[in-house]
Amino acid sequence: MVQPRTPADVLDELVASTNSHDLDALVDCFADDYELTDPGHPARSFTGARQVRKNWTTMFAAVPDIHIDVQQHVVTTDGFWLEAAQVGTRRDGVKLTGQMVFIASVSGGRIASAHIYVSPVETGGPDIDTVFGAMAGTLTARSGGTRAGADS
Repeated sequence: MVQPRTPADVLDELVASTNSHDLDALVDCFADDYELTDPGHPARSFTGARQVRKNWTTMFAAVPDIHIDVQQHVVTTDGFWLEAAQVGTRRDGVKLTGQMVFIASVSGGRIASAHIYVSPVETGGPDIDTVFGAMAGTLTARSGGTRAGADS
């Protein structure tokens, strides 16, 4: 009897199949009833390996050199977490650079569920003081560090 893939095996296959653009092998990493939760963007959460196929069919067609650069990972007996960059160039020439954390639960040799935190990389923009000040309501995001309502 063949033993199901371990979480380490699934992680290795997930990265290898993504980087080689092997859609069938990539989708095979996910259970049919896979559940993805995106806590930062709940409307992006979904259920089903069919949606994985749809998403990555689109990505492989639009970003022909897309690949995952693993920065760090941890494997447990029940799953893995992965921190990685998604890098590529869209067909229209726009560079795609995203940073993600993917926390997966593996059962029966496939990813049963996961949480994903992914964001495009911004090399510019407001600094941390401005962002926290805007979240706290003490600064506006465009103030560049000036208190909201204060004279410039």
